[in-house]
Amino acid sequence: MRFNPRARLDRSQVQVRRGGSSGGGRGGIPIPMGRAGGGIGGLLVILLVVFLSGGLDGMLGGGTGTGGQSGAARSASGAVSSSELTECETGEDANENPDCARLAVVNSIQSFWAETLPEQTGTQYVEADTVMFTGSVDTGCGGATSDVGPFYCPVRGDMQVYLDVTFFQDMLEGQLGARGGDFAEAYVLAHEYGHHIENLLGYMGKVRTQQGPESDAVRLELMADCLGGMWAKHATTAEDENGEVLILDLDQQDIAEAIDAAQAVGDDRIQQRSGGRVDSDRWTHGSAAGREYWFSVGYEKGTVRACDTWEADRLYPG
Repeated sequence: MRFNPRARLDRSQVQVRRGGSSGGGRGGIPIPMGRAGGGIGGLLVILLVVFLSGGLDGMLGGGTGTGGQSGAARSASGAVSSSELTECETGEDANENPDCARLAVVNSIQSFWAETLPEQTGTQYVEADTVMFTGSVDTGCGGATSDVGPFYCPVRGDMQVYLDVTFFQDMLEGQLGARGGDFAEAYVLAHEYGHHIENLLGYMGKVRTQQGPESDAVRLELMADCLGGMWAKHATTAEDENGEVLILDLDQQDIAEAIDAAQAVGDDRIQQRSGGRVDSDRWTHGSAAGREYWFSVGYEKGTVRACDTWEADRLYPG
């Protein structure tokens, strides 16, 4: 992945919070399980309590499927710490600095969805900050620690992606055994913004069951993988506010990194690496094959309609 040196980066889309207060391990929708082995189950239970108790007024999407409600602009709380990102001005900075690269990816993802979402669904895109934190962070979904992994908080007034950047080396590559790479990180961000799109479209209001290979929670995760694949397909067309493309080129190695990361966070792979048996009844995100399959559907077909796992005849290849 190579960024356009002439592209201008929008620092307002990323917040940096250092040294957050100790959280309670609760968050929004993370990508794999927590480092201690139990993060994701508890998080989904918390969300399901919100869903099933009629708490959807606190979330953005009020409908089901396309045509969800439009919502308020992203939260103004926790303003950008300018001392952290002042070096991130252009695509050239993104080519040299990992934090600037993450900012450029966020800019690209949001530029893509700002155009694509209304074009394909008639729903206006609402920007969502990415919050980079260390250790722990307070969110509209509660306190969260780095054990949770990347997640999206769907509650109205928050609607942000949260990322402890140590996740990539310590967990994705370390505990989960992914090869890593720049586009593996881009896949993680695109997946979390996929949850934001699901929130805007009202799909989150459809979640009722939290575990099992075809549960609502798994459908939500696989759809987010597919929406991430959509962005990857069109990543080299997303532009900055001056009309400069942000990403000049991707190659097959980049896509291979994304697929490898998607496979690494499959429930079956996580169960195997933790030394347990594969138990599909406990799946919350889908298998490695399922995650690869839906990322590929998004990458090949490039439409929200194709990514609708709720209407799919099958969730897994074969």
